[in-house]
Formats: sequence, structure tokens, C-alpha cells
Amino acid sequence: MRVSTTIALITNDAIGEKMAGPGIRYWEFARVLSETFPVKLIVPPYVRMDAPLVGQPGRAEVYVCKDTDTLSAQIADCDVVITLGIVLAFYPFLTHLDKILVVDIYDPFLLAGLQREANADLLRQMHAYEKYQEALEVQLRIGDFFLCASERQRDYWLGMLSAVGRINPHTYAQDPTFEKLITVVPFGLPREQPQHLQPVLKGVHQSIAPDDKVLLWGGGVWDWLDAPTLVRAMPLVLAQREDVKVFFMGTRRPNASSAQTSAVDDLVTLSRDLGLYDRFVFFNDWVTYEARQNYLLEADVGISLHLSHAETRFAFRTRLLDYLWAGLPMVCTVGDVLGESLAAQGVASLVAPGDVEGLAQTLLSLLSTPDLRARHKAYFETLARQYHWDVVSRPLVEFCAEPYFAADRVNGERRFLLSDARKTKPWWGKVQQAVRAGGPRELWRQVRAYLQWKRQQ
Repeated sequence: MRVSTTIALITNDAIGEKMAGPGIRYWEFARVLSETFPVKLIVPPYVRMDAPLVGQPGRAEVYVCKDTDTLSAQIADCDVVITLGIVLAFYPFLTHLDKILVVDIYDPFLLAGLQREANADLLRQMHAYEKYQEALEVQLRIGDFFLCASERQRDYWLGMLSAVGRINPHTYAQDPTFEKLITVVPFGLPREQPQHLQPVLKGVHQSIAPDDKVLLWGGGVWDWLDAPTLVRAMPLVLAQREDVKVFFMGTRRPNASSAQTSAVDDLVTLSRDLGLYDRFVFFNDWVTYEARQNYLLEADVGISLHLSHAETRFAFRTRLLDYLWAGLPMVCTVGDVLGESLAAQGVASLVAPGDVEGLAQTLLSLLSTPDLRARHKAYFETLARQYHWDVVSRPLVEFCAEPYFAADRVNGERRFLLSDARKTKPWWGKVQQAVRAGGPRELWRQVRAYLQWKRQQ
């Protein structure tokens, strides 16, 4: 075993006390991998940390880089680089290093981006799409090894890898199943059982009484999710029982460069219009990673709802794992792979997209069931063990023990790097496109956006 391999994990989100999914994933990767390898968990310059870093993941060293030179210096002595999101687009020099590159594509961000910008004008939609599409194509063409979150995702990514030429005679000869090119490493859970360390909701938070029933929306409120259906269902629930409250755990992402989403603003407005705001529906800033167990253990039902679109089919709803970890009965919209798997195993209830009445009836039925948590406690624990971080990370640990360049490299060079013509449009082409689309005003907007991006590097 090559235990001397030094690993650089470059996150695309804030880490520390408050973390969203990508930050949690890389924090836990660092903890697991550092049991065997020297590991650096690196925050690149474009990620603005909202709070000072507290603690470290296992034996890993943590570095918050203020500029590109610092980032480059930290990676210099590493053998394997693991990253995700648009990091490679922000720092193209990473694509030219003679280092083994693991690309984590567990988050299908291009599909999420289509929904995020769906209500914007077409020019903005196309600008966002082209940015994400270019970033994604670079990743697919230059990665040596890929991680995804589910077998359904793997099918999606195999199709995309085929389209950019990575499913070829070289990678087929290496492994006809392509497991040596792309493997499944889902999101995970702590090995330790959650502990209720202090009361945070019932009898503590505003109008939530000790005996109230709490519906918990774990994680953030994003444009591709369907929190409004939960709020619209509340009047139907309250018509039959007045002891039900909704708590949204996170409305402001811990990455300081990410503003509060319009989805949150719209949801607050809806709850006010229905007379529910701060009476039956409560919005929290962001729960810390360690404190989330208190909220999960005090809740009665976990909620995860989404719209009907392509992102749903290929998403892996990580908040459902928190519900599983805490033994929290849950209600999900049909369509995502994890929710349907948990429903098939009897620990989740499914509703149709946007079905306000169906959701209300499902919630009322669950809340009237005696000993709802206790009924499936042992089964929850058995399922959760399959998702412990040290279990789901095994394919990544095995790769890092004997890392390799992709089979379709030639003499150390990546055969399928984008040509200059396809990787990006020449600057004059982008100028012409901007002027045709919106005149000088649009050209100036894009110049300002480019300058802002350069300042963040």
C-alpha cells in the first residue's frame, strides 16, 4: 500500500462550524483519508469564509488560501488532487499540473443551475448555462478518476463522459466496466449516534411549546426545492390540529460569497401572506454542523420536497441522510433516488410534486401515529450503518492507496483536453455575442462580472 501519497482536497464551499453539503463532504473526506494518508484540506481564495475556522478534521491540515500563489504552493507537494464544482474553472493552472486529478461530480450543478435561473431573462440564463457547461466539460475531459453519488448518477455521467470522448478504447481496455474511471461514493453519516445535548426547539424557541409537533426542513432552501408546498399545506394541517410547527434549519448559506436566495425571500412572503410567519412557521439563519443533532432529535417529521425537473432525478438529497441518522420519520417528494429507496424500505412517505392536500393528509396521518420514532428505531440504525463515512469512502481510500493517471493519457499528457477553440470562445467572439444580445450595456455588465471574478482569484 502506497501510504506516502499526499492528498489535496480542495473544497468549493466554507468549512468549519457552519457548513453546507459540499463543505461537510470534504471535511469528512479529510477526516477519513487522514487516517491513512497525509491530507491537506484547502479552501481556495474565491470561497469567502463567514466565520473563523474551528478545529480540524482528524489528522488533516487545513489551509485557507488568500491568493492563487498560496493555493499553488500548498498543492506543490501533493500527489493527488481531489476537487469539485467550479474550482477548476476558477483556477485553470490546476488542469496543467502533473498530478493525479480526482473530480467529484456528486452534485449535478448544471441541472440545478437551469432551475436556479429559470425565472431570469434568457440572456442571463444563457450566460449562467455557458459558464457551468464550460466548467463541467473541462472537468470531464481532464479528470483521471471521477466520483458520483449513486448508480443513477453514474449512468448520467457515463453518458456525458461518452460525449466528450472519455469512454474510449484506452479506458475500456483498462476496465470494461469503467469502475476504474468513475465510481460511486455517496454522501455519508457520522459513525457516532446523535446525542441530544441541549433543548433548542420545544419549550425554547419562540412559540414552539414543549408538546408541539415539529416538522423540520433540514438544510437550505434552494430554488430547485419545493418549500412553498409545505407552507401551503400548513393551513390544512392546522385546521385539524393546532400543535404543529414548521422549522426551517437554514436560510443563509455559510459561504459569505453566496447571498440569501430569492427562494427564501419568496417563502417568507408566502408565510406572511398566510398568517403563519413566526407563529407556525419559523426561519433560522443556519444551524452549526455539531448542533444539528439537537434539532433532528427534537423534531417529529423531517421534510424534503422538490419540484418535478431533471435535477430531481439525478440529485442525492443529503438532508435525508441526516433524518436517517437521527431516526426521524420523513416525507419526501417522489422522484429522487434516495427518497424512493428509503420509502421502499419503509422509513419514508412519498407525495406527488406540488400536492398540497396529499402532503397535509400524509403529515396528519404520521403525526397521529403513536410511537412513530420508536416503531422503526432498529431499522433506522441498520440502514444508517450503510452510510457511515468510512464505509462510503472506501472506493476513494482504495484509489488513493494506489492512485493512477487515466488510461487515455499519452506520455503523461491528457489526450482529451479541450482544444483552445472549444474550451472557451475567443474574447472577440464573446464581445460580439454580448453586443448582439444586449448592446453596450450588456457588454459592460459582462466586463464587470469578469473583473469581479479576477479579483476573487
